[in-house]
Amino acid sequence: MDESEDLPKDFIKLKSEKLSVDEVSELVVSPYCGAVSLFIGTTRNNFEGKKVVHLEYEAYTSMAESEIKKICRDVRQKWPSIKHIAVHHRLGVVPITEASVIIAVSSPHRAESLEAVTYCINTLKASVPIWKKEIYEEEYSWKENKECFWANSEK
Repeated sequence: MDESEDLPKDFIKLKSEKLSVDEVSELVVSPYCGAVSLFIGTTRNNFEGKKVVHLEYEAYTSMAESEIKKICRDVRQKWPSIKHIAVHHRLGVVPITEASVIIAVSSPHRAESLEAVTYCINTLKASVPIWKKEIYEEEYSWKENKECFWANSEK
């Protein structure tokens, strides 16, 4: 395979079905890369002493996809050797232990892909219009990402 046949690609998906780590990681594999880095954000069963039953996510889908595309462009400017980027985020109900978000990045060497994955999740939480509702045993709470720029600007 000629490297021109393996052009850099971005794979962005917001969906209500269960996310697959295998599917997302396979999207970014390239014969020109020695590193695939992954971030998997899962639903935990507790928050500040409360028992979490599940999470629910909502998004302004078209705007969220547009913002994730911007993150991918930024990654490629900061780390030009990055080959493929995949960002899959779950919407709707996400049970305990299941993935809410999976990010995968491939690059020739590990440092770039690890740095890019960290940048992707931090920037996603700060700028992408996806909202999380934590459902507890007897109540619920809409959660605000501490990184979220629009929420912090009003305080």
